[in-house]
Amino acid sequence: MLISLCNPSLSLQSVSIHGKPNKTIISITNSASSGDRISTRRRTMSAFEARISLIFALTSQSTSLSQRLVADLANETAKYLFPKRFESRTLEEALMTVPDLETIKFKVLSRRDRYEIREIEPYFVAEATMPGKNGFDFSGASQSFNVLAEYLFGKNTTKEKMEMTTPVFTSKNQSDGVKMDMTTPVLTTKTADQDKWKMSFVMPSKYGSKLPLPKDSSVTIKEVARKIVAVVSFSGFVNDEEVKRRELKLREALKNDGEFKIKEGTSIEIAQYNPPFALPFQRRNEVALEVEWKNQ
Repeated sequence: MLISLCNPSLSLQSVSIHGKPNKTIISITNSASSGDRISTRRRTMSAFEARISLIFALTSQSTSLSQRLVADLANETAKYLFPKRFESRTLEEALMTVPDLETIKFKVLSRRDRYEIREIEPYFVAEATMPGKNGFDFSGASQSFNVLAEYLFGKNTTKEKMEMTTPVFTSKNQSDGVKMDMTTPVLTTKTADQDKWKMSFVMPSKYGSKLPLPKDSSVTIKEVARKIVAVVSFSGFVNDEEVKRRELKLREALKNDGEFKIKEGTSIEIAQYNPPFALPFQRRNEVALEVEWKNQ
C-alpha cells in the first residue's frame, strides 16, 4: 500500500508498507531536492503483535455491533412501553393505548355519540387460512399467525424482514357466504359453510405493490380497496359473547344514522391493537361494520 504525504520542510513523498510472511515491515522514505532516496525508519511487527492487533480490531467491531443491537432492541421495546393514544371521547377510551407501530391510514368523516365513521385508505395484506370454529380459536389463530409472521420476518423470496403493524383484526362472513373485502391489518374471514377462517396481516405501506412473494404457498398477497366503516372502541379482553353484544348495539345505532347505512352483506370486524402483556384497561379493541352513503 502506498500513501502519499506532503510536507514542505521535509519534502516527504511517500510511506511504503511491505507485508511479508509472519512479519510486517514499515518503512518511511523522503526525497531531497537532489532526488536522493534515504531510509529514515524501519520497524518489524511480529506475528504475535499482528494477532493482538487483529484481536483488538475484532473486539472493537463486536462491541460496536452489540451497541447497535442493544439500541435496536431498546427502540423496538419503546414502541410498546411508550405507546400512542387515539383521540378519546370517554374515560374508557382515554385509558386505552396502542403500540407505536404503523397502522392502516384512515380519515374520520364524522363522530357520533357511540361510534365514529372512518374512511380507510387502500393497503396490501398477506393472508392465510386457518382452522377454527370461531374468530378467537387459539389453536387455529396461532397456526395462521405463525405462518404469516414467518413470511413477514423473512420467509419470502427476497428474505426481506418487514415491520409489524397494528391492529390485529378478526372478521367472519355472514352465513349466506357473501365474501367481504378486507379492511384491517390482520383480518380473519370465515369461509362459507366451513370451519375455516382467514387471517391477514397488513403489509408496511412503504412496499406498496412491490412486496416479496411468500415461500409458503398457503400465504397469499391481496390489495384492499378504499372503504368506509363505522367503529366502536372498547377495552378489556375479547371473546365471542362480547363481540356479539357490541355488534348488536352498533347495528341498532346505525339504523338511526341519517347519513350512512350498513353495506349489504357486510359482517363484523374486530380490531385488537395490543400485545398479550397489556393490562385489560389499557387494551384498545374495536368492532367495525362497513357502511355506505344513504344518498348513493
